[in-house]
Amino acid sequence: MRKILSSISALILCSIAFSQQTLLSASELKYLQELTISVIESSRIYENQSISSDFGPNTTGGTLIRPGGRDCYPAFWIRDYAMSLECGLIGLSEQLHMLRLTASAQCDQMWITQGGSMVPLGAIADHIRIDDSRPIYFPGTYDYDNQGTELWGKTPPYSDQYFFINMAYYYVKNGGSKKVLQESIQGVRLLERLDRAFGVPPVKGDNQIVYTTESFRGVDFGFRDAQVITGYLSIPSIYKYKAAREMAELHELAGNKKRSLFYSSVADTLKHYIPLIFCDSRGMIRASTEIGNQADVWATALAVYYGILEGEVKYKACAVLAEAYKNGTLAYKGNIRHILTTDDFNESTAWERSFSAKNTYQNGAYWGTPTGWVCYAISFVDLESARKLAREYIEDLKETDYRQGELFGGPYECFSPTGYCQNPVYMTTVTCPLSVFIKYTDVD
Repeated sequence: MRKILSSISALILCSIAFSQQTLLSASELKYLQELTISVIESSRIYENQSISSDFGPNTTGGTLIRPGGRDCYPAFWIRDYAMSLECGLIGLSEQLHMLRLTASAQCDQMWITQGGSMVPLGAIADHIRIDDSRPIYFPGTYDYDNQGTELWGKTPPYSDQYFFINMAYYYVKNGGSKKVLQESIQGVRLLERLDRAFGVPPVKGDNQIVYTTESFRGVDFGFRDAQVITGYLSIPSIYKYKAAREMAELHELAGNKKRSLFYSSVADTLKHYIPLIFCDSRGMIRASTEIGNQADVWATALAVYYGILEGEVKYKACAVLAEAYKNGTLAYKGNIRHILTTDDFNESTAWERSFSAKNTYQNGAYWGTPTGWVCYAISFVDLESARKLAREYIEDLKETDYRQGELFGGPYECFSPTGYCQNPVYMTTVTCPLSVFIKYTDVD
């Protein structure tokens, strides 16, 4: 524990030189660090450990990290794990095992599921069973044979391919050997597997933006897989931009200059087109261009965080988020909605087409996962509001902290003012904000 906290403190001190604003106090950051360490530990599934009577023990040969603790999510989800890496609390040996496991579960032959969906060559699993390592490419099930129905997409979610790349990049750039890129996994080098994954999500035209149709829809992003969103898709395109930058670096490390230049070109193209295609008149990034083409808080904050939005458009978007925070349409207890309450599709639903009731789950509940990105964006135009939002987030965590006993479940995946809440001890609710706050918090 002391070694982990010491390394985090060193990371904070290194980052202070580049930070012009602080979002949390040192004591608030320390609290968040310690809670996050505990949540990640609760989310670990050690080798041969069983976590549910419905599934066998972890037989994958190493530790896995699921999306949360207690009884939720008895499998390894690529998305939640990859999004948690930047908090700096997951060891290299654990990373290497989960990277190899994800690579070994990559689809090596296109196939059609019994439900009529297609798994393309190079696709990355949505989640992987712990008892037999079988890949489940679609949300909504743990059943390998019966996965893939129209409800959850005719093809696997798009963003998981880019999260696989994030996993490899983070490992190599943060202490792991670059030799892993040349490692053969079931007869295919890891770097080639990364190339395959990058090319899976479909595009339309030469703008490199991820695209889907209603008749052959794929889920754009697992944190809203219960919504129907079609056309050009912003969040997977944002993650594609990030992955393209990472692939350029990985190929540079491997000595592949031509491939590195290709990926840099893709990233430049995406950075150019994302604002042009998705920005509304306010500067907010829309989720898509067809079904669900609504101003998307998460996508907007991510586009700011990853440097896609710049200049006047960036400040316009940040100002919209800051104003929405102050007028109460963005956040509740430091947690963030997918859509501002003023941008709901109608009185019955937040998203245009949803499988969940309004103000529950992804259709209007409040999530901690994006709080750090939103605070970062707001800080460009209203630092005090950004700090206030961050403090409210910490205060809610302290109030609901699961370490107080079985009657407490924070950090929750999401909740609403009505008393609705879902999935206790949820990992990205703390790991994703910590990844941001650790860069923008001073120490006493």
